[in-house]
Amino acid sequence: MRIILLFLALLLSASRCGDAQESGSGLRSGPAEAVFSVEPVFAERDHNEPVRLMFTASGTGDPLILQGIGVTFTPDSKVTSLDALTAWYTGVVPGVPTRIQVGTADSPSLYTLIKGNLPIGEGKHTFVLDFSADPASDPAARLKIESVSFQFSDGSSSVYVAGEADPVIRFGKIVRAAGQDGVDTYRIPGLVTTNAGTLVAVYDIRYNNSKDLQEDIDIGMSRSTDGGRTWEPMRVIMDMGEYGGLPQNLNGTGDPSILYDHTTNTLWVAALWMSGSAPDKMLWWASQPGMTPQETGQFILVKSTDDGLTWSEPINITGQIKDPAWQLLLQGPGRGITLADGTLVFPAQFKADVGVKALDGGQYTCHSTLVYSRDGGVSWQIGTGAKSNTTEAQVVQLSDGTLMLNMRDDRNRADKGETNGRAVAVTADLGKSWTIHPSSNSALPEPNCMASLIAADVKTGSAGKRVLFFSNPADKSSRIKMTVRMSADDGMTWPAANAIEIYAPQGYGYSCLTMVDEEHVGILYEGTKELYFQKIPVGDFFNGNK
Repeated sequence: MRIILLFLALLLSASRCGDAQESGSGLRSGPAEAVFSVEPVFAERDHNEPVRLMFTASGTGDPLILQGIGVTFTPDSKVTSLDALTAWYTGVVPGVPTRIQVGTADSPSLYTLIKGNLPIGEGKHTFVLDFSADPASDPAARLKIESVSFQFSDGSSSVYVAGEADPVIRFGKIVRAAGQDGVDTYRIPGLVTTNAGTLVAVYDIRYNNSKDLQEDIDIGMSRSTDGGRTWEPMRVIMDMGEYGGLPQNLNGTGDPSILYDHTTNTLWVAALWMSGSAPDKMLWWASQPGMTPQETGQFILVKSTDDGLTWSEPINITGQIKDPAWQLLLQGPGRGITLADGTLVFPAQFKADVGVKALDGGQYTCHSTLVYSRDGGVSWQIGTGAKSNTTEAQVVQLSDGTLMLNMRDDRNRADKGETNGRAVAVTADLGKSWTIHPSSNSALPEPNCMASLIAADVKTGSAGKRVLFFSNPADKSSRIKMTVRMSADDGMTWPAANAIEIYAPQGYGYSCLTMVDEEHVGILYEGTKELYFQKIPVGDFFNGNK
């Protein structure tokens, strides 16, 4: 209370410092401005503040008394997804904490008045709008501000009118939070939708820290049966325990990729396991040529035939697909696909000494490829490398039946120019041969990070259309600006008009897409140590509702 009284006293003195003799209403407020930050409203978070507002009061005289802030939303805004809307004063008064609550409006409507009683002196004043989401809110919900008015006791007002460039305020869910269940970090999302409409998410459970393998890491799984509104408690589906008499941190399993066979209703998850690598070494370097768990990383699978309720014991297919001369073989994290003829396909990557310089400085050069099964997962085969110095690929089947491999390219660590971009190659023979795609290293900028790619038949109005969706941090230097893009021409072009930025802050940057249904794209992506889910109406990509 003493701090607030001091704050008010400073405001009063600031308003009168120009002329000690003057009183009355010579103080006036200028027009309001707004700055929007692109990040979702999470029901699991106490404060969501995507909008900052400012105006400047000038002149002399008694302070203006701010009696209310009126917020008008567009008619299509899902205000029923909000529990409350709060305004906070955050203006700067030297030496005084500046976060003071103006007021709160419960159960907001399309026009919401936040009542207050705050003296406003001369100077620039800033406020934030704090959105509290209904716990049962739909992650596809969105809001659009039409205008904001600051209303003063003398009848004057300061008004902000939204522009076309102002972003939509979207909602989201925190599927796994940092520290939840005693886990330090959740990373490496994979996501699919089953025939029953169940969303099945997989991810790394990094118990102790954010470090990659080798560490104490298991594969976790969460399900949603209501389109992402709620998520079931986490289950551990891959844990190699203390294999070989070694501790958990020497039997880590990570980087999952999930695949759904819609013809047999079977879920498959691939992951990398290694036993015995020194805990102070990264498995990327510590794995060596050979075939045994003690020598080299192992390509292991688990499967579920009951919509993710129960899972098999691990199935090791390393002996079927790895060349003993390779340093390492593992899946491309994210997801695989089932082809029209029933073939199961995982994106993959291997490290081989092939006489091509490794950009990571090692002896073995990484290559993206495919691992596939033509008999429902009984046996597995592997393709050839699509391009050197590429990793963490994702695969889709194009309209003509060929496969497109979209790859993280190590060249982008240094290349921040016009040739920065995801590497892209296509194959008509399951990876026996490859052709570089015209969009390669140009159309999709990246900061050297994993990305997601899916093909989908979507519904827009009464019409259906085949499209590709792609997600990654859309920046050449930093893992910021998580963005979902759409291509309507099999990935030849990715128009800026069909791109939606969903999360601007820095994060770990991995993501995975799925079609929740014909009208909504779902994305599971990394913040910092935690995993977020959002659902975007397909129409937003066509209608410019950003």
